[in-house]
Amino acid sequence: MNNTAEPRSFAEVARYLLDLWRREGTLQFLRIALALGRERSVAGEMWKYGVVIGLLSFAFVAFMLLTEGGAAFNTSSDGINWGMAISVYVFFALTSSGLTFIAALSMVFGFREYYAVAKRCVWLAIVTLGAGFSVLALELGHPFRMLWAMPAGLQYLSPMFWMGVFYLIDLVLLVIKFDRLWHDDWDSPLSQVLSIASFVAVVLASGMLGLVFGSMFMRPMWYGSFTAVYFIFTAALSGAAAIVLTTYMAYGFRRESMPEPLRSMASGKALAKVFATLTGITLFSVVTRMWTGLWSNLDGLEGFHALARSPTFHVEVWAGLALPFVLMIVPAWQRQPRWQITASVLVLLGMFIDRYQFLVTGQVVPMFKGAWASGLADYVPSLTEWMMAVLGFAIVFAFYGLGEKLFNLAGDPRHQVRESAELKAA
Repeated sequence: MNNTAEPRSFAEVARYLLDLWRREGTLQFLRIALALGRERSVAGEMWKYGVVIGLLSFAFVAFMLLTEGGAAFNTSSDGINWGMAISVYVFFALTSSGLTFIAALSMVFGFREYYAVAKRCVWLAIVTLGAGFSVLALELGHPFRMLWAMPAGLQYLSPMFWMGVFYLIDLVLLVIKFDRLWHDDWDSPLSQVLSIASFVAVVLASGMLGLVFGSMFMRPMWYGSFTAVYFIFTAALSGAAAIVLTTYMAYGFRRESMPEPLRSMASGKALAKVFATLTGITLFSVVTRMWTGLWSNLDGLEGFHALARSPTFHVEVWAGLALPFVLMIVPAWQRQPRWQITASVLVLLGMFIDRYQFLVTGQVVPMFKGAWASGLADYVPSLTEWMMAVLGFAIVFAFYGLGEKLFNLAGDPRHQVRESAELKAA
């Protein structure tokens, strides 16, 4: 992906950009910066369109929030309190967790074939978590109050408090870990401790995010310890799908353009088996949860009947889970690029629908139903909420493209040996 030597510090990057600006002038510098180089590249296109779409969507969201405030959302205090913005945050936060899980396969559990995607996983985990935090900050309205409200209030009995703490720890550890990988430190004691600590933090963070919902006994569709386990498993599936799709994207969806370790991994069975296993577990979890909800006559579970009638739910189950599961277990299909890409796209679509359906259907049954309300609450995301989702994806594409161009995301502990051998041969 990179035509020049990878920089080793942000100071080196800053010096290079300053020299380029002085040499080319402001206008030409901006053109080069927007394209991430003089020549057209996949990373440059992701960066360019991500920045443009991100700025436009942010401008729209900021205008609506400044002029209409909370009224720009179709949520309400007597119905759906958490809308699409929260589901987008959950989607990105759990995808980040899943990417960390995939990276841990090599850096914690020693499955060396996954080294080929470890560095890319860590970078994407940082980017997706940042996108999730950005969307959440816009939804909160006054996000900077957390800087003093959380330590001053110290609601240590609240899962939401610990979710924030663990995800902050997770982000800090990911940044430090990526800095170590950036400097080719894969196996030192410090790097190993960081890998283990990051894995533990992300398990706690994603599990605590599940407990934010699972602790709400007034919302029977969310309540229970199963929610935390479900979030962890589906996070791993989202991460597996994300790394398959983004790896192919980085090389123009052409496997032959990949470095040999990536190409070997993509054409092997290891990734397909993990992908199929996680898809099967998630499919089983979704079906059994629905079965239990439809079978039970507990007050508050009426939302499951509405979920069963929802076309998007069937898209999630059949197109987003069942079809990818079949594609990844059939030996003739599981190693073909087009079916791997198709499965990853369908799974990410299914998981996006799942986060939205989980959040909204858990709130459609009014609390104390019958005392003041009847039927189910209605909710349709506003244009502002949709644009916040667009903004989140634009952030991911832009900074993923930047990472592909700035860092050698295909690097692994073995690339140093290969480079040395190539230099000797030359």
